[in-house]
Amino acid sequence: MLVLPFDVPVDPDADEARELLIQELSKPQYQAARPTLFDQIAQAFWDWLSGLQIGGVQGPPAFGLGLVLVLVAAAIVVGILIFGLPRLNRRSAVAGSLFGEDDHRDAAAMRRDARAAAAAGDWATAIAEMFRATARGLAERTILTVTPGTTASGFAARAATAFPSLGEEFAASARSFDEVRYLSREGTREQFDQVAALEEAVRSLKPATETVDA
Repeated sequence: MLVLPFDVPVDPDADEARELLIQELSKPQYQAARPTLFDQIAQAFWDWLSGLQIGGVQGPPAFGLGLVLVLVAAAIVVGILIFGLPRLNRRSAVAGSLFGEDDHRDAAAMRRDARAAAAAGDWATAIAEMFRATARGLAERTILTVTPGTTASGFAARAATAFPSLGEEFAASARSFDEVRYLSREGTREQFDQVAALEEAVRSLKPATETVDA
């Protein structure tokens, strides 16, 4: 209820009327009634939703679809924050046991270590590392899964199913790996070159079958 003081002019001019209105609106009861920042944001959001035009439909009929779009966008943002950006190819992070050893390197790292060992003339290490790089590379491409109990010969047999044209090369590489790994053979440059050629060939070929368990 607006209560005017007794000294208010009966017929105030424009300046006096403005001054009286400012004094009245500055009272606590009027300030408390002002919308908060949250109220203003909520109203702006509602006005935006009400003004949506989706598929030729504008206003309240588009509200439901607009709300769904907002919720989907929020879910995508939350998913990215929790799980990170999705991968753009089929290559996956693979680590763990490989031919009896716990190894968390990727195929590229194994390949570099193999070539470094070959440059130093350590053929046994070079052969073993390059064979591991071949197996880890196929696992990363989700072509062939390798379990903790997989042997070199078992891997070669199953890899030959995915790459029939390289069956002999896989078998020969597995024998070279077993010789240097379990029979303490020194290995040769020729053996390393054969394993390295196989690893390079596999990286450029598509498998004839889908994922093979090994």
